[in-house]
Amino acid sequence: MAERTYRIHIAAELSGVRVELIRAWERRYGVLVPERTPAGYRVYTDRDVALLKRLKALTDEGVAISEAAKLLPQLRAELEAPPPPAREGTDDRPGPQPDAWRAAVMAAAEAYDQPRVARILDEVLAALPPLKAFEDVLVPVQREVGERWHAGALSVAQEHLVTQVVRERLVSLLHGAPRGGRRHAVLACFPEEEHEIGLLGAALRLRHAGLRVTLLGQRVPAEGLGETVARAKPDVVGLSAVMNRGATVFEDVLTRLRDALPKDLPVWVGGPAAQAHADICERLGVKLFLHEDDWTRLAG
Repeated sequence: MAERTYRIHIAAELSGVRVELIRAWERRYGVLVPERTPAGYRVYTDRDVALLKRLKALTDEGVAISEAAKLLPQLRAELEAPPPPAREGTDDRPGPQPDAWRAAVMAAAEAYDQPRVARILDEVLAALPPLKAFEDVLVPVQREVGERWHAGALSVAQEHLVTQVVRERLVSLLHGAPRGGRRHAVLACFPEEEHEIGLLGAALRLRHAGLRVTLLGQRVPAEGLGETVARAKPDVVGLSAVMNRGATVFEDVLTRLRDALPKDLPVWVGGPAAQAHADICERLGVKLFLHEDDWTRLAG
């Protein structure tokens, strides 16, 4: 059976994209290459209409069409993939994918629109399971924001307005995460460390892995960590070091933290500063978190 086709004004009505906009997207970005009738009229398939709907959803979220057009290979692949079996009582309509959400967040950051960042991430949390939302959207968003800030493509204010929303959503995910478990982990940042997104993510992963977590957060002094560990008696301690203040400072701080803890207690450290001083971690008998496989070792 021949595939159903529509003239451009019908495709516009079905997709919600104006006729003149469809023509402009085709001309400037090659979004679609419609077939033509013998009389020369454009005709569009159901798949073309679905692609226009996806692009409209992205641009409605503030993504520039030039950026949305870069996602065309992925969007086409998603439309061509067979849909998963529908479960009774569920809505199987396709929704935005992680790349689209991330692009929308970046567009909102560039526009200094924190409420839109919050709306997008709320949509993510409503659509995805907690760990998938964290790993597929929140982590890549935070990484890209940091990279763009370092490259000078985002201002400090733009970076902060996204980071604050990501942090709030991570905290909300933690509130809903499992809290039980036989094994127990204490998590803390280095004494002068204020960046805790990575630590919050570690807490979320470990709780979903079945561990009970005591989360101390930012700027934890050695004596405070030692006192907590002495009373809580955890099975493992995780530390976060993001800001790199040099090898001498890092070794001094890690030595003080390690000395405040029982000698036989496993200690892990992660973050860019720790990765920059892997030799110091090894010399002090501290395990360095580097790879995804380390989560299994840390939780085991």
